[in-house]
Amino acid sequence: MANDRARGFRRNLTNYGDRDFALYLRRSFARSMGYSLEMLERPIIGIAESGSGFNNCHRTIPELVEAVKRGVLAAGGLPLEFPTISLGEIFLSPTSLMFRNLMSMDVEEMVRAQPMDAVVLIGGCDKTVPAQLMGAISANLPAIQLVTGPMLAMPYRGERLGACTDCRRFWARYRAGGVDEAGINEIEGNLATTAGTCAVMGTASTMACIAEALGMALPDSAAIPAVHADRLRMAEASGKRAAAMAQAGSPRPSEIVTPESVENALRVLLAIGGSTNAIIHLVALAGRRGLQLPLRLFDEISGRVPVLANIRPSGEFLMEDFYYAGGLRALLAEIPDCLHLESLTVNGRTLGENMQGARVSNPKVIRPREQALAATGGTAILYGSLAPDGAVIKTSAADPRLLRHTGPAIVFRDYRDMEARIQQEDLAVDEHSVLVLQNAGPLGGPGMPEWGMLPIPQKLLKQGVRDMVRISDARMSGTSYGCCVLHVAPESFVGGPLALVRSGDAIDLDVPARRLTLKVGEEELARRRAAWRRPPPKYQRGFGALFQDNISQANEGCDLRFLEGTAPTPEPEIH
Repeated sequence: MANDRARGFRRNLTNYGDRDFALYLRRSFARSMGYSLEMLERPIIGIAESGSGFNNCHRTIPELVEAVKRGVLAAGGLPLEFPTISLGEIFLSPTSLMFRNLMSMDVEEMVRAQPMDAVVLIGGCDKTVPAQLMGAISANLPAIQLVTGPMLAMPYRGERLGACTDCRRFWARYRAGGVDEAGINEIEGNLATTAGTCAVMGTASTMACIAEALGMALPDSAAIPAVHADRLRMAEASGKRAAAMAQAGSPRPSEIVTPESVENALRVLLAIGGSTNAIIHLVALAGRRGLQLPLRLFDEISGRVPVLANIRPSGEFLMEDFYYAGGLRALLAEIPDCLHLESLTVNGRTLGENMQGARVSNPKVIRPREQALAATGGTAILYGSLAPDGAVIKTSAADPRLLRHTGPAIVFRDYRDMEARIQQEDLAVDEHSVLVLQNAGPLGGPGMPEWGMLPIPQKLLKQGVRDMVRISDARMSGTSYGCCVLHVAPESFVGGPLALVRSGDAIDLDVPARRLTLKVGEEELARRRAAWRRPPPKYQRGFGALFQDNISQANEGCDLRFLEGTAPTPEPEIH
């Protein structure tokens, strides 16, 4: 039997030069694990699990694996779990984005190499879900995403704390002298008290919503709290559905991830006021299918999609409230005219069919369109002399008065320079200044660390300043907020215009006009450009060297170029 049509343990046989011997040997060793002959004839559903002692978001993965197994067994499949790289956002240096592509390679190669007919991907933490989806798209085996889910809020002195937006809010208060040492220690112990991903619409929850909107996760799966029994029931349902997909051989990611479904995911990103990190991930996901997703499309769509999810950091509620208000299906039901309803999803039904019966149960959390949190999407794409290939700003999380602003630059050449100088009392900075951080992009960081929410100088915090314009080629956490211009491309490390900015230069930010302008004459810029020298490489070996030799820029998805789709003829752009 041809290998691509084989099922179960007959699939992807190890090469010994004798196929019958390879199957005989494989079955022999499989039987050593106690499987009966009947079980060995079943289709195999792989369970890619990314648990780790360094990943707090994934603490519930062992019980999710068991629940997936129940579903697989009930549907006549054989579940076999296998480990992959785990990306714990808080525990990785220099940044988890640098290892997203490595994890995607791990997922792709293990799905492709091992004998399985379908796979359930279990993860949650920020870069884990995009890594798993990227690997699944490249492997193109029937796959279903199961996220770990958000943590619950913690009541604290009349408030409900949600990591990690509130951790940043209280840290700013602490730096300004509004919270003492004992207070910040108490808050530290109350910010994250259950298993799960951040309780706000950070990158983890954003990517969970995108996975569902894209069609790669079951309906209603995005927002279930990690510790809710419904999360285990969703895991069981995912295993059951994966077994059915294994039997049918479809749908595959290539059938689900289409120009239309990617556009659905983009519209959902805007409607939920989601993380700016998701823009990079969506571009990379589309790239794995050979689809071009230009940044200009984000901005074109943004003008037609309202922000309806009243969730921190753009709003006031938390992810558990979003779930109880009806979750993503309820939000989708508010914007059906913005969606391609015929898009196929992982359960074999269309997005429109999945939306039937959905309703909002709390309009304070999921706003009706006539009471939208913002009339247009919460993210804008900027172009101009400072960002020829684009930059990103999360308008829904910025002080509106700063969206049109001109001020003098205060330039930090890298993170260490910023760390050394930003709190100095003699730093010539005021509330009108524009903080600029260089060499924090894909190569300069490396890996685009989440440095984009540059700290407001303490002397300004004491004056009551809580937001100011900040510009960098870095990212910022989806839980962050403020008037932060991010992902400036090309990055300064490769000689983009950001590398040429000097302290005192006037920078003009005009978000309504979508412009980011460095107000310096061409002759002076030419002199600076001639004097600029590219910094030396940061790595000489290992994945770091592979990364720096192959990474694309932020507007291209920060993927390794050799992992991008390689269709024989160019695929059409998404329109």
